Amino acid sequence: MTTMTDYESIDFAPLDAAAVDEVVTHSLVRDVTLASGRTLALITLHNGRDHTRPNTLGPGTLTELDGVIEDLRRRALAGELDAVGITGKPYIFAAGADLSQISALQSRQNAKLIAQRGHHVLGKLSDLGVPSFAFVNGLALGGGLEIALNSTYRTVDATAAGIALPEVFLGIIPGWGGATLLPNLIGIENALEVVISNPLKQNRMLKPQQAFDLGIFDAIFPSASYLENSLAWADGVLGGSVAVERKNQPGRFERMTKWPIAIKVARETLEQRIGRVPLSPYRALDLLEKAAKGSVAEGFEREDEALADLITGDQFAASMYAFDLVQKRAKRPVGAPDKSLARPVTKVGVIGAGLMATQFALLFLRRLQVPVVITDVSQDRVDRGVAAIVTEIAALEQKGRLDSDAANRLRALIEGTTDKAEFADCDFVIEAVFEETSVKQQVFREIEPHIADDAILATNTSSLSVAEIGSVLEHPERLVGFHFFNPVAVMPLIEIVRTPRTTDAAASTAFVTAKALKKNAIGCADAPGFVVNRLLAKVMGEAARAVDEGAKLADVETAFAPLGLPMGPFELIDLVGWKVAAHVQDTMAGHFPDRFHSSPNMHALSEIDGPLERDRKKRITGFTKEARAVIEVGSSPADAETILTRVQDELAREIRIMLDEGVVPEVEDIDLALILGAGWPFVDGGATPYLDRSGASARAAGGPFHEPEIRGVA
Repeated sequence: MTTMTDYESIDFAPLDAAAVDEVVTHSLVRDVTLASGRTLALITLHNGRDHTRPNTLGPGTLTELDGVIEDLRRRALAGELDAVGITGKPYIFAAGADLSQISALQSRQNAKLIAQRGHHVLGKLSDLGVPSFAFVNGLALGGGLEIALNSTYRTVDATAAGIALPEVFLGIIPGWGGATLLPNLIGIENALEVVISNPLKQNRMLKPQQAFDLGIFDAIFPSASYLENSLAWADGVLGGSVAVERKNQPGRFERMTKWPIAIKVARETLEQRIGRVPLSPYRALDLLEKAAKGSVAEGFEREDEALADLITGDQFAASMYAFDLVQKRAKRPVGAPDKSLARPVTKVGVIGAGLMATQFALLFLRRLQVPVVITDVSQDRVDRGVAAIVTEIAALEQKGRLDSDAANRLRALIEGTTDKAEFADCDFVIEAVFEETSVKQQVFREIEPHIADDAILATNTSSLSVAEIGSVLEHPERLVGFHFFNPVAVMPLIEIVRTPRTTDAAASTAFVTAKALKKNAIGCADAPGFVVNRLLAKVMGEAARAVDEGAKLADVETAFAPLGLPMGPFELIDLVGWKVAAHVQDTMAGHFPDRFHSSPNMHALSEIDGPLERDRKKRITGFTKEARAVIEVGSSPADAETILTRVQDELAREIRIMLDEGVVPEVEDIDLALILGAGWPFVDGGATPYLDRSGASARAAGGPFHEPEIRGVA
């Protein structure tokens, strides 16, 4: 088996040769004299950039860190040091491996070398001859967190941006010790949450307090005096006055009994939820299972092999395509007019005071810090809307996400009125009323006489024609679609819809405003359903078609699992609401009756309160007795393979039509929209690489969407 000595004998030169334009994170060292007189050598990781470019760990970074650690080990053995600490630049500990460097490793041999190099270097933190301390002062992801796990002791800043092992989300596994060390530190159930469950929940991260409670960190300190407190704590540990207790560290009983049961339940849950297509969750599960027994060196060797397999596989390549879209394309929207054309937004008007409207108002308040006025048909509705916003501000203050001054400032900026004249000085007015063209037209008719000629109007319609909504305006050229996704505060996407008459100034204002709201914007043409809802209507429509034909609801959910979406089609319908889903299906079928399925059963089910039956684990098992009594289904159900093939082919065909029609400039925009707006998994690379690999694009769309040489797509 591989040991630390074996790592020493490996030639890592090919990694340096494969590295391209790495931004090296340097290891800066200074000696700190502790209060007791002991000496701690403190390594500070810093790539020479500000916080917009996090510290990352590429081949060059690991080589430099290795040299620094070796020098410190020699000093420790000579009695010059009592401890070694490692921390990061302001707000950033380390954001993990440099993915641009890893994705350049074309051979399995090089892929295995990067895994071995990480183990070789980080593993030395537990073999210095003196204790090592990780002072996690900010963001710590993947390899960054694994630096801490390889250290003897760990503290965390209470305001650190996020703590996570996100590798499974990207189609790989924690390969520098995480899959071996973490379960033996915090127990198998907690490790399953961090390594598998959280990444599969749209890459959920831990807050510092959560990470501390799980036992990942031994101490947590406030930001204002974080490093000073951490150094004093380390001094206490070295002197024996501070005892480190790890209550979640597993004992023999957990390893023998609880461990295998937790693995079995996790495997069954994964198969039920995501099917067997994604590879990384199951490789991670295997590693966690085997971490209960054997040595750390054996665990590291298993990580080496798993990481080498996955890095050179299709799913990691697809993940890197998706990652590149989110990190680069999303930040520079294709087709956005020059930002200098944007109108400054100094006051926002929101038409409506319901749930969506209050979500909009709160978001504009928090992000733009400008006055926001809401209106509705009655003062009572307006008052309830304002009260809801004030309540949300109070909740944010109570949770510590707003201080009292910020909360008071936001409360002072919100206003409710039934007097449309109060909108006169608004620069940006958005409606959030019922999804009906005539209703939206009416509210815009009423507000337009009260606002400036160059004020921007925005509609939050999810599927209606923006041009038709604006046809009643005196100045339709100032209208844009500004489609949020629910929940507004969480979902990162806004679809910005231009009509043939929308001016560059209006569109530019929409894009600039979306960025100020900290959302990713995608521009699209004024076509039914735009991008996300048009394709989700395909998913929901094909699911409804299968049930209409006689397939059992639970079987349909299972058939759709290989798509890898965060939830099954009927779970999605239940989330958005049956009436809303039926309305979307009717809208799409009305425009394209030969391509979209409209189900009468959807309308029947929309009249029932809770038509789905669930088991104790909240998994959908079928329709309720009441629901079964009102729907009519056929007696010729399609099998799972047929159902999946149909939805794949229908998606591929519709995407090709959307590209031909110019709904978006390029296929990458469709993938980005589905990743950000529908949670399409990174391991698929968005929709189109998945449809290429499944053969659907060749079967139904006249050929693949991507060139064969794109790895993971051909």
